[in-house]
Amino acid sequence: MHEVTIFPLGNADSTRIDLDGGEKILVDYADVHDPDDDSDRRIDLEGELREDLDEDDRSGYDVVAFTHLDNDHVCGASDFFHLRHADKYQGDDRVDIDTLWVPAAAILEENLDGDARVIRQEARHRLKEGEDVLIFSTPGSLDDWLEEQGIDPDSRRHLFVDAGECVPDYDLDGDGFEVFAHTPHATRSDDGELLSRNDDALAFQATFREGGQKTRMHFFSDLGYEMIEDIVRITKYYNNHSRLDWDLFHLSHHSSYKSLAEEKGDDQTEPVTRVKNLFEEHGSQRARMISTSKPIPSEDTEQPPHRQAANYYRSVADELDGEYVVTMEHPTEDSPKPVEIEIDGNGATLVKEDESGEDSITGGSSPRAGWS
Repeated sequence: MHEVTIFPLGNADSTRIDLDGGEKILVDYADVHDPDDDSDRRIDLEGELREDLDEDDRSGYDVVAFTHLDNDHVCGASDFFHLRHADKYQGDDRVDIDTLWVPAAAILEENLDGDARVIRQEARHRLKEGEDVLIFSTPGSLDDWLEEQGIDPDSRRHLFVDAGECVPDYDLDGDGFEVFAHTPHATRSDDGELLSRNDDALAFQATFREGGQKTRMHFFSDLGYEMIEDIVRITKYYNNHSRLDWDLFHLSHHSSYKSLAEEKGDDQTEPVTRVKNLFEEHGSQRARMISTSKPIPSEDTEQPPHRQAANYYRSVADELDGEYVVTMEHPTEDSPKPVEIEIDGNGATLVKEDESGEDSITGGSSPRAGWS
């Protein structure tokens, strides 16, 4: 059985993937909880992760992926992880990263500070050393940078994966797990300026297989609707339609309407055509969407989550007989807990507490016809 755990961190992200073979993958790390604020219901991420590692007698993760370098995806990382590029980030109590995954923008971005700069420096160090890093990038996007460092780009080709390709370290036959890269499609515009950090982010489809059953999950970071449109358009152009299918969806950008359309709408955001197709034509019955966000407001707000976007996602969930889950509302707004999903031969099931406080399992996803 595989497990996915998504932590309640307000408008911030961290997800742990536990493969049935024993490997652990962490997607983003944002330890935003304020221990001095008794009213802060966001989880103590460091404490939760350390407890889990101790239970499994592990010193770290097989993979840590940073989808991009916004603070709500990297906060506290420089205090938590053992990083190789500088002695100050090392010590016995720090958590190891066997392999670091980042988008190419995390190498190229300048004028950073804090945790974002530290993760950039670690990614650069590993790329220079030629080991234990995987860069999600279009071909040749870092050639100039590598040459400036005195490195032959051809000597680092094995450390790159392009959109439309699968990560080479995992396969369904050997691991029961596969990662298909959706983005980034490009990293720099023609004049050399960095594009939007959100749209240069790492997004992917994870496929889990147990007992012949495939369960697919999208991780869409903070992508805007235009980039999601590109994913749908390009994926269909290459006849990779199944790469759009999903049973689980880690929604983009904390239920922001900007991941659906340009206009927010009065009561419900109406997504642009390709985004609408992704949600309404590629979701399985009893599929689940997870919004890593604050509780959904009843009034209009400038920052996400936006009630209009949430209303659209709820409508999709209703049509699929599925569920729209908000991390800071699960299982209750007063006492949010990690969203725990178990994946086995019956598909994906959401672990919930029953009235006695014991864990219970709620219905799995149904494969669409023809799945194997």
